[in-house]
Parts: sequence; structure tokens; C-alpha cells
Amino acid sequence: MKFNLIAKDKGSAARAGELVTDHGTIQTPIFMPVGTVGSVKGVYHRDLKQDIGAQIILGNTYHLYLRPGLDILRQAGGLHKFISWDRPILTDSGGFQVFSLTGIRKLTQEGCTFQSHIDGSRHTFTPENNVITQRVIGADIMMALDECCPGDATREYAAKSLKLTHNWLERYAKAFHESEPLYGYSQTFFPIIQGCVYPDLRVQAAEHALKFADAGIAIGGLAVGEPTEQMYEMIEVLDPVIPQDKARYLMGVGTPANLLEAIARGVDMFDCVMPTRNGRNGMLFTWDGIMNMRNKKWADDFGPIDTKGTSFVDSMYSRAYLRHLFISGEMFAAQIASEHNLAFYLDVVRQARAHILAGDFAQWKESVVKKLTARL
Repeated sequence: MKFNLIAKDKGSAARAGELVTDHGTIQTPIFMPVGTVGSVKGVYHRDLKQDIGAQIILGNTYHLYLRPGLDILRQAGGLHKFISWDRPILTDSGGFQVFSLTGIRKLTQEGCTFQSHIDGSRHTFTPENNVITQRVIGADIMMALDECCPGDATREYAAKSLKLTHNWLERYAKAFHESEPLYGYSQTFFPIIQGCVYPDLRVQAAEHALKFADAGIAIGGLAVGEPTEQMYEMIEVLDPVIPQDKARYLMGVGTPANLLEAIARGVDMFDCVMPTRNGRNGMLFTWDGIMNMRNKKWADDFGPIDTKGTSFVDSMYSRAYLRHLFISGEMFAAQIASEHNLAFYLDVVRQARAHILAGDFAQWKESVVKKLTARL
């Protein structure tokens, strides 16, 4: 696997590149739809490819480990075959899910012991068995096991947490290089940079993680409670530290405006549940701003969902019809909204890439970012 830098913007740190995998080449910047348990909620794979334009999707190690379980995934020949997806897949390590299980998990130098949210059974993730788990799942890009430090953590806690993440990374890398892919195609892993909102810890984390980085590296522990400006500050701190030949993945972020601001600061890859989760609850992102489809103002608006949208649902269905579906509790509403939002996010990164290649990304970003946060 290899990351190739194609172009840089003239007025910012924005980059256009490509990440070459055995399941296809990913054009960056890229947004990756989240397929937690092996499906992007409510969206056909056909539409993910043809309408939305997804080049890569995510799977969640924690959830897939618990259900359907490793035996089923191994018998199926890995996640790609199990879900009939022939493009790249990235799996997280499950570290963030374990982080969110406060009260039913315990961190030690050995690993993390946690209770299943399904049946209360106890399990342990270590760097070593986490590698095995992600080998069985078969993702093209695997994420190293880490501790996701809270955004409001003290410096003392953040430093202690970072030592644990460093120890786990060293063991993870060793286990990765002592194991082999199971399904006849190559895999790589991205180390994760932690350090909370403390610049010196972030630099320290990056320098350590880069010892183990191959095609790319991830920035974790942001958008977990800290102010947005601090998130941007941490990305700026890391931009000169991370070599240009490494793909940069900002984990779990965010709004369309967040994506553009992070791209301007040198980020290449994103994922977030926001487009589908918010879509299921009636919030649509558009080039003109944010729409709450439950608002009465859309009841007699027979115009297209998004006049500038690229998805076929934008021109096929009216705002009035979509509002009617939401008010009626019809599950088709969530499907339409999810498809629109995902297509919009992919359109955002496609247009960002085009403007980076044209050399005018910084000016274009400033002209559109305020609109994206407006409430319609």
C-alpha cells in the first residue's frame, strides 16, 4: 500500500493525493461512510458506489468481534466477502468504543477488559489479539489499538494515557509484522496520534507513531469534548511534523465545515456517523445550509430536496414529500436523508480536491464554509 501526493494548494496546507490498495485506489481528500456492523445504515451498496461515490467504507472491530464474531467472518473469507463489498475497507481498533464504555471497562498495561453491551460477557483486547482480530476481519487498513483520551483530560492524565498508547503501539506493530494477511491481499495499519489538547504531547506522540507508520497515520482523540478551535490547533501543530508522503486520517470528524477546515490544515481522510445519524433524525446538510426536515416550513415546498445536490434522491423527491415521510414515521425518510447526506459529504471532498488541483482551494473554502453552517 502506498500514498502518493499529487498536488498541494497554493494558499493553504490542503493536499490532493491517492492511496493505492489491492481493492482499489482512493482519491484524497476522502470521506469514508461508517459501516459499523458491516452495513452503512439504510443504504444499498449499489447506491454507495453509483450514486454516493463511496471509495472506501469503515467497519468497527468492537462490534464485528462481538457479532457476528470471528468464526463466522473467517468462514466467510473476511468482511469483504461477507458483505459483498469489493472496494477498500478500514477498520478501527475498537479503542473508541471501549473508551465510551465507562464503568464497564478496565485499562491495564496488558490491554483493555470490557463487558459486551449485548449480553454483559467479559472480553479483553490486547495489542496482540487485536491484530489477529483485524486480520480475520480482513480490512485493507487496520488501526492500532490505543486509548482514546477524553478531550477535557488533565495534562497528567493525558501524559499517562499516552505512555499506555505508546506501549500498545510497539506491541501492536510487532504482532502485525509477525503475522500475515489471511485472504490473499495486503493489509497495512495506521498508528494513532493521541495527546489530547497539549501541543508538546501531540508532537511527542507523532514522533513516536511515525517510527511505525507505513502508508499513513491517524490523528485520534479529537472531537471528543474539546472546543473546535483546539481541534484545529492540534491539527496545525501536527502538519509540519508528519511527512508529506503519509496519508493523514482525522478520526471521527465531523461536520462539512469541519472537513473543509481540516483539509485546509493538511488532512486527507475522514469518517463520521453524522451524515447518517443526523439524516435519520431529519437533519440534512446542503450547499445552502442545514435543513431540519421536520419543520413546517417545508410542508408545501415542492422543490427538490437540494437544488445543488448530486444524488439522484435530490432531484427525485421534494422537500414536502420528505417532510411528510418524517412526520409519518416512515423509515423511507431515513433512507432518503442518509443517502443525500452521504452524497453531499462525498461531493464536498470531491470539490475540495478539484480546487486543490486548481490551486484555489483556500479562496473557495472561505467562500462556502459559512454557508454550510447556516440554518435554513
